[in-house]
Amino acid sequence: MAMFIRVDIDPALQQDPALAKRVAEVCPVDIFKVVDARLETVEANLDECTLCDLCTIAAPGKISVVKLYR
Repeated sequence: MAMFIRVDIDPALQQDPALAKRVAEVCPVDIFKVVDARLETVEANLDECTLCDLCTIAAPGKISVVKLYR
């Protein structure tokens, strides 16, 4: 389980396999993977997130990166 962030994926994104693939491709630390055309997070990599916002830029309003710390 991630200690620093949580990634929320809008279920509507799962209806767009091309966008799911794009989100997985833009992440520099591989916190996303596409399985059966659905976007999933790679739990082991979540704490590697650099908060670069590339995923949220690639899928505006469909991905949220929530900080679990202050």
